[in-house]
Amino acid sequence: MEEQDNNAKNSRRNFLKKGIALGGLSATAIAIASFQKDDIEETGEKVKLLSPEGELVEIDKAYVKPAKNLSLPIDSKKIREGIPNRKFVMVIDLAKCKNALKCVSVCNKHHFVTGDNAWLKVHKMQESKDTAPYWMPRTCMHCDQPACVTVCPVDATFKRRDGLVLIDNERCIGCRFCMAACPYSTRVFNWSEPNQGEITMNMDGTEHTSTPEFAGKPSLKGTVDKCDFCPHAIDKGELPHCVTACPNGVFYFGDKYEDTVTNGEESVRLSKLLEDKAGYRLMEELGTQPSVYYLPPTDRLVDFKDGLKNYTEFQSVEKPEQS
Repeated sequence: MEEQDNNAKNSRRNFLKKGIALGGLSATAIAIASFQKDDIEETGEKVKLLSPEGELVEIDKAYVKPAKNLSLPIDSKKIREGIPNRKFVMVIDLAKCKNALKCVSVCNKHHFVTGDNAWLKVHKMQESKDTAPYWMPRTCMHCDQPACVTVCPVDATFKRRDGLVLIDNERCIGCRFCMAACPYSTRVFNWSEPNQGEITMNMDGTEHTSTPEFAGKPSLKGTVDKCDFCPHAIDKGELPHCVTACPNGVFYFGDKYEDTVTNGEESVRLSKLLEDKAGYRLMEELGTQPSVYYLPPTDRLVDFKDGLKNYTEFQSVEKPEQS
């Protein structure tokens, strides 16, 4: 009986030790719990992790070990490499945007995302009450120095050599460290089971040569999503869906190494476009080196008009038309 009491006390002591280590982590607990096992002996050595709230927390080093099944198969390694000798960039001309939201609609449709979980959003911007408002589309910046990749504890977020920053949602454990680290707030979290209807995209890689990718796969509850620059379209020599759907030619996409970008109607030199129209990148002082450039809303080609206030109109889960 005395031995049973001691075992019970020890179990309770171990439980309390874990409770203290996890105390106050809230959202971080999901990530930590994925590593914890009852049969693991704590080392007493603490390591620091970044919580989704941006706070440093400590946990015993014994729990922070990569799972054995995280090794990548050969095909996945090839997928993560991307297209060699390419560097994809996007230019968004704010002078042309009039909030048609065709970009949002087609992005939702081809990635099976809905409502507030839209990967691409258009914001009404105004520097002050004395300046004219304008519309600003916001995508993932696909940074060359992505903070989201640095903080991901399971290598679910990764950067390819062609510049694309992507998420493998089958690896994602929902810790949301990447969301806390991203200064652009372009990521979304699937709090509930996504209502995506019939997923028809072929994402098994059998019809792709270099980038079968994770793009277009069904979203998963408890994981993070974001704009992916449509690698499934790029692999077929096509432009991202937002570029081709925009009726005003707002989005330009291309290869920085070739110094050429196109909006589907005209192709221009990237360097000349940025120089002539004073192109800039958001929060460039942070050193993230975004791959998305903006052209300021000067000499606007369209009048500003208030458009839709939200994205509920584009909660489409229908399958994309077959090309």
